[in-house]
Amino acid sequence: MTEAVAETFPEIREAVRRLCARFPGAYWQAKDRDRAYPAEFVQALTEGGFLSVLIPEEFGGSGLGLRAGAAVLEEIHRSGCNGGACHAQMYTMGTVLAHGSPEQKERYLPKIASGELRLQAFGVTEPGAGTDTTRITTFARRDGDHYVVSGQKLWISRAEHSDLMVLLCRTTPRDQATKPSDGMSVLLVDMREAVGNGLTIRPVRTMLNHATTELFFEDLRVPAENLVGEEGKGFRYILSGMNAERILIASECVGDAKFFIDRASAYARDRQVFGRPIGQNQGVQFPIARAYVQMTAAALMVDQAATLFEAGRPCGTEANMAKMVASEASWFAADMCVQTHGGFGFAEEYDIERKFRETRLYQVAPISTNLILSHVATHVLDMPKSF
Repeated sequence: MTEAVAETFPEIREAVRRLCARFPGAYWQAKDRDRAYPAEFVQALTEGGFLSVLIPEEFGGSGLGLRAGAAVLEEIHRSGCNGGACHAQMYTMGTVLAHGSPEQKERYLPKIASGELRLQAFGVTEPGAGTDTTRITTFARRDGDHYVVSGQKLWISRAEHSDLMVLLCRTTPRDQATKPSDGMSVLLVDMREAVGNGLTIRPVRTMLNHATTELFFEDLRVPAENLVGEEGKGFRYILSGMNAERILIASECVGDAKFFIDRASAYARDRQVFGRPIGQNQGVQFPIARAYVQMTAAALMVDQAATLFEAGRPCGTEANMAKMVASEASWFAADMCVQTHGGFGFAEEYDIERKFRETRLYQVAPISTNLILSHVATHVLDMPKSF
């Protein structure tokens, strides 16, 4: 496929392509059937240094910016692989990097960079709160040199495959806080010690292999030294991490869209029906071309958001918009690709049905399209709030 926009970080992209070639469709099909975690793929990415690109060199990472991370994840998805198994290893550490104490950074970041420690779990969402984060009720009560945590989290991906979790919880009840967003704190939870000692993990089976779980906290004791930043200010600490998450996931969606466009255009050129390539028909051509136009526009939006993030400028609106347009571009491309392939689009061996299911997630997570539209309406267009 000829690129309408020049590729960033070509050397990184080529290295990622070579790595992904070692994990072809058959590998992912087997993992998908068994709902198994792609440990070998994650280990290869770790050893290649691709999951530590955002960690500063002084802590053992590459010290690159978000655009480099976006290039890694885009190529993973364009290659037919799935970065959802480990993408949080890139950005979740940002909370520690930006707000952790010097001791916390020295203790954790080098081991996260090397892969000795996996920080892939981000404990925010709850059954009764959804994306209304200010209404979380998981509570951490101070008891001497520990916090005692009780509550429940849902849709926490990779909890079974993480050594550490960034946990957002309340340390002041919502009705006693000055503002709804006050009174929340961030704790680093050592999952190796927590499971069976106050933390129970229950896997949640979904339509795709995403290793998501429900967590139950029953008087889990967490050392007070694991508090990140100041007590009660945790909500603002995770916001920048959420922006990075949305931009990086948007880059995955761009990669998915490219995967579908690559497959559809190749199939349309080669598939002969009624004595001619099906791609000769405008009814087949035009949806593929439209998918390409939408993907290219989304890629530019993702790059804009990532550039703002790297410059330390406000980018919440841009991150949200990038995630929305990229997820919609990938979903349109997915539907187009299935339609182009006809019955073959439903066959496991083509990988299209698997990627179709995987990319659908991103109009719902990590934030739904409707909430993005609400944000733009109220924060950009100055319309009255609907809730």
